[in-house]
Amino acid sequence: MDTIPLFIIIAIIVLIIFSGLFVVKQQTAAVVERFGRFLSIRQSGLHFKIPLIDRISGRISLRILQLDVIVETKTKDDVFVKLKVSVQYKVVQQKVYDAFYKLDYPQDQITSYVFDVVRAVVPKMKLDDVFEKKNEIANAVKGELNDAMINYGYDIIKALVTDIDPDAEVKAAMNRINAAERKKVAAQYDGDAERILIVEKAKAEAESKRLQGQGIADQRREIARGLEESVDVLNKVGINSQEASALIVVTQHYDTLQAIGGETNTNLILLPNSPQAGSEMLNNMVASFTASNQIGEAMKKQQLDQNKEKK
Repeated sequence: MDTIPLFIIIAIIVLIIFSGLFVVKQQTAAVVERFGRFLSIRQSGLHFKIPLIDRISGRISLRILQLDVIVETKTKDDVFVKLKVSVQYKVVQQKVYDAFYKLDYPQDQITSYVFDVVRAVVPKMKLDDVFEKKNEIANAVKGELNDAMINYGYDIIKALVTDIDPDAEVKAAMNRINAAERKKVAAQYDGDAERILIVEKAKAEAESKRLQGQGIADQRREIARGLEESVDVLNKVGINSQEASALIVVTQHYDTLQAIGGETNTNLILLPNSPQAGSEMLNNMVASFTASNQIGEAMKKQQLDQNKEKK
C-alpha cells in the first residue's frame, strides 16, 4: 500500500489551521462554544478557534435596531384607535451572553410589552389627550421596556409614538367639527369687519353733514353780509332800505331765471317772471318777517308774565 505523500499531509494540516481563523465585523459580536458549551465572546477583528472542537454558535449585531409595533386599543371616550409605536433598541456590549442565551425572540418580547403598556395607558385618556400626550405614552413604554429588557442584555434607546389613526368615521367627524369651528371664526371676523365698516361709514356721513351744515351756514352768512353791503351802497346813493330790498329781490329773481334757463338738463319749472312778481315776493317776505317778530314779542311778554306770577 502506497503511503500518502508528505505535501498532501502538510496541505491538510494547513487547511485545518486556516479553518480555525475567522473574522468578526465591526459592531458585531460572535459567540464561540466548545463541545456545545459557552466558551467566549469575540469582538470585531481576526480570531482563531480550535478546528473541529470550537465552533461559532451565533453572531449578534451591536447596532441600534428598530421595531415598529401597531396596537389597536380603545380610549376613555370609547373611540377605537390604532397607535404605531417605534422602539429603538440595541444589545449591550457587556451583556452579549444574556442577550444570546436568555432570550430567543426579543422582538416578540418587546411587542408584548408594548401591547401591555399601551392598552393600560391609552384607555385612561380621551382621544384628544392621546394626540396631546403621545410623549407620555412613549415614555411609559420606554420605562416599562427598560426595566424588563435590561435583564436580557437589551437597552431601550427610545420609544416613539409615530402614528395615531382613529376610526375613519371618527376622523370624518373631527374634520367636520374643525371645519365648523373655522367657519364660526370666519363669520365672527366678517361680522366685526362689517360692523367696523358701518361705524366708519356713519362717522364719515356725520362728518360730511357737519361740514355741509357749516358750509351752508357760512354761505348764508356771506349772503347776508353781501345783502347788507348792497343795501348800504344803495342807501348812499339816495335809495331807502325798502326800495333797495325790492331792487335786490328783483335782481336775484331774474338771476335765478337766467341760471335755470342756462341748464339744458333741468326739469320743467314754472316760475313767475313779471316785474310785479318781485314786488309780491318782497311784500310776502316783509309780512312774514313782521309776523315772526310779533309772535316772538308776544311769546317773550307771556314768559315775563308767567315769571311775575310765580314770584
